[in-house]
Parts: sequence; C-alpha cells; structure tokens
Amino acid sequence: MAARTAVQATSAFYQASPGIRLFRLALGAFERVAPSLGVRAARRLFCTPLPPKQMTRRAKWAQPWQAEHWPFENASVTLYSPAVAPHAPVVLLVHGWGGHARQMLPLAESLAQHGLRPVLLELPAHGHSAGSTSSLPQFARAIEYVAARLVQQGHTIRAVVAHSLAANAAAYAASRGMQAQRLVLLAPPASPREYTRYFAKVFGLSEMTRMAMQKRIESAEGALMQLFEPDAVGPRIRVPTLIVHDSDDSINSFSDGQAYAHAIHGSRFVATEGLGHRKILKDAKVLGEVAIFTA
Repeated sequence: MAARTAVQATSAFYQASPGIRLFRLALGAFERVAPSLGVRAARRLFCTPLPPKQMTRRAKWAQPWQAEHWPFENASVTLYSPAVAPHAPVVLLVHGWGGHARQMLPLAESLAQHGLRPVLLELPAHGHSAGSTSSLPQFARAIEYVAARLVQQGHTIRAVVAHSLAANAAAYAASRGMQAQRLVLLAPPASPREYTRYFAKVFGLSEMTRMAMQKRIESAEGALMQLFEPDAVGPRIRVPTLIVHDSDDSINSFSDGQAYAHAIHGSRFVATEGLGHRKILKDAKVLGEVAIFTA
C-alpha cells in the first residue's frame, strides 16, 4: 500500500471528528458571506491543538516522575522530571503538535540509563498545561524560556530533543543562542507555511483566505513563518545536531529532515524505514542513536 501524502494525512486527522466536519461547512459559509469572520475562525481552528488535551490527561504518572507547572504567557507549561540524579546533565524532551509528554517517555527512560536527567516539557494547550490555543512561535518561546530557567537554576542543558513541530521550534530557538550543548531533531517539518496550505486544502479555503490567516498569525506572534525554515535557521545553529527522519513519514516529508541536514553545518542525519511519524519515538535503534549522541 502506498504511503499517504501529507495532505491525505492532514485530511484524515481533521475529518475524524464530526464537530470538525461541521466546522468545515461553517468555514465555507463564512468565507462566502463574511470573509473577515472566516479568517478569524480559520486562525482559531488552525491554532487549536487536536486531539483535545483532555484526552491525554487520563493516564497517571508513576514514580519517580514529579510534575511542576510554570506560568507562561497567558497559559502554562508542565515539566516532568525524576526525583533521582538531581545534578546530572539535563536533556529537555519536547513533544510535537497535538502530542503530550508521555510520548517522550521511552526516550526519557533510555537517557536516564545513560546517567542523564530527562526533563519532559508539556507545551501550552497540551496535556496538563493551561491554554486552549498555541502556535509554532509560542512553542519556540516556551522552549527558550524553560531552557533559560533551568540554566538559571544551576542545571547544565546537555541537549534538547524535540519531535515534529517542536523540532522546528527547537531549531529556531537554537539559532537564537539557546543554552543547550546539543540538539536532536526528530521528524522535523521544514516549512510552517506548508501546514497552512494543507489546512486550507483540507477545509476548502481559498488562497486569499489562507494568506490572510497566515498574515494574522504572523502579526499576532510578531514573527514571519519563513524565519522558521531550515535555510533561515540552519546557518545560525552552532551546536552539534542530530536529525532522525523516517522515509515512510506521512506527516512531515522525509525531504524535510534532509533539508535541515543540508542547512545545519556538520549535522548528522539518520534515516529510518517503516516507523512513520510517531513510532520513531520508541524504536530501539533511534533510542540508541539519541543516547549515544547526547551521552
């Protein structure tokens, strides 16, 4: 069976919910009779992580994991860290859009076995963190803030390991001088603008509405989407970087990971097969590669 395209994967993601299908019809109506309202509604949906964070709150965190909630902007972030090895070098682990911290547990457990202190970050509007909407620029700000605060507390950030959209955000943060000795990008997307195109195609929005939505997001966040692309951030990343991407990833194209590898001087690229977008987070080979790179 042929792998799904990114548009097909995005469409399946949104069409799975009856409420979202209804919202699609409403967006089409707004676009025709009240274009400005349609742009505002499109932006709201685009910036709302799915599935809803309540679905990821049911699982309990067992010992030795301890949770901290830090206020951040108009929301919060949640950090999970072990009670043991408080002075070991920290590896900050960050989930992707619509994800949650538990997805990074296999990596965390592997890194702990190598004498490192994993700290799992749950971003605004995800998991147990406050907020209902978020964005790529906010992801980047949150990662920068948490890394800086951990350093202020006396920790050494051995590495930041981030998945999917958070990898895009972490690369941007690293290009701005984030205090981390190493960077690991797992299945990163190369272009946030492509996400707006997928979104517009799934919801049948015109290019005019898509562009207006993009400009509204950029003006609200104070950052242009093109500034997050590999060619913009890669040349400014000065720390050793590992990029892992699966050739069967239907969410973020394999070529996206290659784009980062080409843009970041001296980076190491590891290609996998048959894992797709999320199994990469618990594959034994990938866990080993990340552990060796960060240890």
